[in-house]
Amino acid sequence: MKKIISIVGTTGIGKTALAIALAKHLQTEIISCDSRQFFREMPIGTAAPTPQELSEVPHHFIGHLSVAQDYSIGQYERDALKKINSLFHQHDNLVLVGGSMMYENAVIHGLHDLPPADHNNQTHLRRLLEEEGIEPLQKLLLELDPEYYLKVDAANPRRLLRAIDIIWQTGKPYTENIAPVRVQRNFDVIRIGLRAPREIIYDRINRRVDMMLENGLLAEVEALLPFRDRTALQTVGYNEMFRYLDKEWTLDFAVEEMKKNSRRFAKRQLTWYRKEHDIHWVNYENSVQESLSLVQSLNI
Repeated sequence: MKKIISIVGTTGIGKTALAIALAKHLQTEIISCDSRQFFREMPIGTAAPTPQELSEVPHHFIGHLSVAQDYSIGQYERDALKKINSLFHQHDNLVLVGGSMMYENAVIHGLHDLPPADHNNQTHLRRLLEEEGIEPLQKLLLELDPEYYLKVDAANPRRLLRAIDIIWQTGKPYTENIAPVRVQRNFDVIRIGLRAPREIIYDRINRRVDMMLENGLLAEVEALLPFRDRTALQTVGYNEMFRYLDKEWTLDFAVEEMKKNSRRFAKRQLTWYRKEHDIHWVNYENSVQESLSLVQSLNI
């Protein structure tokens, strides 16, 4: 049976470096399941692998789309499985990596066949967003599905709209609608998670945000102003910088909000992974050696 080694963990914990090290050891290739890194115009704010890192090991689904394009999780599942099956003709093992929990889930377990967006629901919710802001949507989702509310990026209106729309259409919590369907795949999955104390995770996030600013995040965001309403840009880092460029916030305040929202996302990731029981946890400080030992013990 072919195998996928899936690297998981919070934002900023070192998943990219571990994935590259494992791919080199296994002489294989990397499939990204980081939904923000799909878009080529936003490498800084998404902490996409650098050109140097990309040159070390073949990567797939990094910068392969434009922010002007729409791309659903269902499309990703189909594209990723097609690529995986193609690569298995050359490799016995592949590495999957990314912090987008739902996208990893789509590859390893499959998706429910969710209904398309309902026009009336979307119109009503967008009007609510425009007239009263994001808070009523957050409150509504919290009432309808408190479990999903703890996982979702609550600052991302697109995700709130989608979840509420599906709940209204199906009469079931979004959590139930997106629960793993456990499709039988033609490969085995070994999941490796990077673990660190929460204070370390938060410190790494804060320092990474500072590095993004040093690397030119503001210029990247400014160039994306014409696309600010596109789905790809409704995310942490870009939302805060847009508000600075709108002169709504000071730069210092926008940076602190970006750090705070990134920490909140990491907290949601921790909540998600804590409920998973098939992850082999390794220490972030010694992740490569511990992961290689695990891989060898499993005869991979």
